[in-house]
Amino acid sequence: MNRLRRAGIVLGLLATTVLAGCGAGSGRPDGQRTTAAAAYGAQGIGAAPVGRLRDGGTLTLSVPSWPAQLNYHQVDGATRGVSQLVDLVEPRLFQRDAKGVPRPDPDYLLSARVTGTAPQTVVYRLNPEARWSDGRPVAAADFAAQWRALGRGDARYHVADPAGYDQIASVGEGPGAHEVKVVFRTPYADWRRLFTPLYPASATGTPAQFDQGWIDRVPVSAGPFRVASLNSTTETATLVRDPHWWGARPRLDRIVLRTLLPDAALQAFRNKEIDAVDAGTTEDYVRLKNAEDSEIRTGSSWDEVHVALNGARGPLADTEVRHAVQRAVDRRALARVAAAGLPVGVPLLGNHIFMTNQPGYADHSGAWGTYDLAEACRILDRAGWKRQGEGGPRVKDGRELRLRFVVSTATNRLGLDLSQLLQSMLRQAGIEVDIVKVPANDYTAKYLDQGNFDLAILRFVGLTYPSDVLSIYERPRGTESFSNYGRVGDATVDRLLRQAASTLDKTRATALYNQADAEIWRLGHDIELYQRPQMMAVRTGLANYGVPGLGDIDWTKVGWTRAGRTR
Repeated sequence: MNRLRRAGIVLGLLATTVLAGCGAGSGRPDGQRTTAAAAYGAQGIGAAPVGRLRDGGTLTLSVPSWPAQLNYHQVDGATRGVSQLVDLVEPRLFQRDAKGVPRPDPDYLLSARVTGTAPQTVVYRLNPEARWSDGRPVAAADFAAQWRALGRGDARYHVADPAGYDQIASVGEGPGAHEVKVVFRTPYADWRRLFTPLYPASATGTPAQFDQGWIDRVPVSAGPFRVASLNSTTETATLVRDPHWWGARPRLDRIVLRTLLPDAALQAFRNKEIDAVDAGTTEDYVRLKNAEDSEIRTGSSWDEVHVALNGARGPLADTEVRHAVQRAVDRRALARVAAAGLPVGVPLLGNHIFMTNQPGYADHSGAWGTYDLAEACRILDRAGWKRQGEGGPRVKDGRELRLRFVVSTATNRLGLDLSQLLQSMLRQAGIEVDIVKVPANDYTAKYLDQGNFDLAILRFVGLTYPSDVLSIYERPRGTESFSNYGRVGDATVDRLLRQAASTLDKTRATALYNQADAEIWRLGHDIELYQRPQMMAVRTGLANYGVPGLGDIDWTKVGWTRAGRTR
């Protein structure tokens, strides 16, 4: 579905949970059943040979918020909506299969190989036909510009994720024609995740171009589709086949992306106004499973939900208070809310880096992931936050223990229900939570990126390269938080993650990532919740689109069967 890091909002169904106050002890609900995720690498895309598909037609999809910043590598642009658009119009060097194994995309990359290990050197051989829309060939200069922007630590470039790029020593022309040579200062195991998406040097080479040049515009592209229009009034993007595309001709001739809040998107699908919609929550699944002219597709992906804890400000700057919040939250109860009525499993997560059905998974949640309200109360007492009577928030030095839980207006029922349940749970420990709704288009730029929250419910998807998580769990650098919105971290996590990312032996790297995960739990970085199910309602006759497991959608193969609809 997506590449690199994705931030989103969790959505879904209301449920009631009975909670007890401090002194009631701890325990697990009776009859709790662990549910497994779909098989590793399972996918549901309605696979069909391209030759059986119609030539032409329109595919209409939705995005939850209008993606104004269209540079995916810029901190405000690293969202799911931007990814959906950029996947269609900019180069991605590798395509991942259903199990997440990356292979060169021959439309851009004929080969890529490690030619030396001391230092690690990678030579990319580019497709000589690959060209940008301004007529320039895709070349080493584009790789070099992307490295300079993302990996040199230049604070003028406001980047989303420098991981991997900051381990590069040099980028230049390779030994042969149409080749690029990348030399690393230290080994980097996940080098295939870099330079995807690739942006043109001509439109990202300066800080102004990188940060401002892609706002409400795509100045240069090189994909099977091109942008025909970006209408910020209707918040609709229209993409059409690029006549200069050198690869396989796409089956669709037009793709429309409409900005719709989740409930509106679901209704639009039922009205046959859009052709696919997320069905991964109970409420949505119930409303969509019998929808006319549609089917539900399921699969397995890297998809996790957690609550970020802001450790840079307020009461949560104290590790002990973060630990109390972790212990006061019944994760199993929240996961049951997400799982109620679904035909697939919604397992609790005990790991921040590997999914439950992924090789390498180990549960390090321990005490930090175990609900124990009495212990949460004891931690708060020791930290100096004292009860002032029944029902009110705790107080320390004249300050109330009150947290702001910031949610986007794009959050649908499940996201709101989970936040309200968490609010009720924390109240039992004497922690008052104020739920604050903010505009969807401002949520990332004005709240997450600025650290303007105490609690925020997030969803990260598509992080099949383990080093993708570095931007989430490493300490911020200066004013740049990257994806570590809560600014929680320490030197041990940084060291372990860097060692893992630089370890070419997969078994050893997995062990290091798991050591880092145990430390992330101990720091109280967040409240890790569950592995989200992958379910999508798709219009009948839509082929090669849906839930691609741990892989990527090949947009040149998406189309309508001869029995399906076109518009």
